[in-house]
Amino acid sequence: MMEDCGKKIVCIGGGTGLSTMLRGLKVYTNNLTAIVTVADNGGGSGVLRKELNILPPGDIRNCILALAETEPLMQKILGYRFKEGRLEGQSLGNLFIAALNDILGSFELAVEKFNEVLAVKGKVLPVTIENVQLRALFNNGDIVVGETEIVNECKLNGGTINKINLIPEKPKAYEKVIIALEEAEIIVLGPGSLYTSIIPNLLVEGVSEAIKKSNAKIVYVSNLMTQPGETYKYSLGKHISVIEEYLGNNIIKYVVVNKQEIQEEILELYEEDGAEQVIIDIISDNNCKIIRGALAKVNTEDCYIRHDSEELAKILINI
Repeated sequence: MMEDCGKKIVCIGGGTGLSTMLRGLKVYTNNLTAIVTVADNGGGSGVLRKELNILPPGDIRNCILALAETEPLMQKILGYRFKEGRLEGQSLGNLFIAALNDILGSFELAVEKFNEVLAVKGKVLPVTIENVQLRALFNNGDIVVGETEIVNECKLNGGTINKINLIPEKPKAYEKVIIALEEAEIIVLGPGSLYTSIIPNLLVEGVSEAIKKSNAKIVYVSNLMTQPGETYKYSLGKHISVIEEYLGNNIIKYVVVNKQEIQEEILELYEEDGAEQVIIDIISDNNCKIIRGALAKVNTEDCYIRHDSEELAKILINI
């Protein structure tokens, strides 16, 4: 049994940003809980969701692998995506969770056992075990259902999101999620897609309420870059004001931002795709402290900018 030690940290989100942060934090604490959105309906997860009627395993798989204490070969195997045939694009890790779901008869048990099999430092939880879809109301009055469809609407048609909600409107939180939030010493929102990774968790019944009641330090980790369409021209202040629409005002007490300069040629690549560096337009006050760090790390293979997981973890663990 792994020794129970370190600060109790709960991280809320989905996608690459969350798993990147977890890789750094697991060095400092075993008391990590990742609360992950289950609104994804694209890629391999979307296929399994339609064909097997299970919740999307992709973001959960990524977070479990980030926290796992396994040999590099096992990490590669479970992260492997088939390149051809009917399984093209599908992840072996997703299929593993789907198989456990079928054997054990429930998605939450499948995730729990996947945590155990990989000796995860902490635990990864779906925010809800209800079958939810994301719905967005755009400024032009259009209503779009489905995470993938919403992202496409933002990218292809330049739509601006006015409001986001879930179908069904108030799914119940998975009970272990509320317990984790109640026991947390630090609760971290982000980094991740504002409307499709962070806010969907806050729409689940009981989650925002538990965060508000918590004695934990509430932290928001700012994205490094805006996202094409979805958060075009959004400054840090705009990101926070949108979160506050769903969480409440003055709940976030710490905001972690990047102070590192990003290479001009990398920024130009992002600008071609309709993204730009998030402008830091707020300063520390009595309600909220801004913490700056050298957090930008460029993946030289694909030129994507990611958070430096080690530097980010050092900041969070010392809050």
